[in-house]
Amino acid sequence: MTNNGKPRFSLGRVVATPGALEAMAASGQNAAEFIDRHAHGDWGEVDAEDRQANEDALVHGDRLLSVYKTAKDHRLWILTEHDRSVTTICLASEY
Repeated sequence: MTNNGKPRFSLGRVVATPGALEAMAASGQNAAEFIDRHAHGDWGEVDAEDRQANEDALVHGDRLLSVYKTAKDHRLWILTEHDRSVTTICLASEY
């Protein structure tokens, strides 16, 4: 999962949608804790197929997806684009 504490890939510019910002604020959490998990390869609540797709994406340069629940049970998606230029935090409904 981790590489001596170093992120496994570049995040690029990190952005968040209004819904994701509201969900994190409602739970008293901030983006940093979710982004840190994502960057270190803790993919959260994705299924085995998506987990493997992420591992393959690290080698082949495809998009990465993590899914986390906030303390108030909101599901956040974090997507890093294939070229690692942008990472977006959003709700599934905003994707």
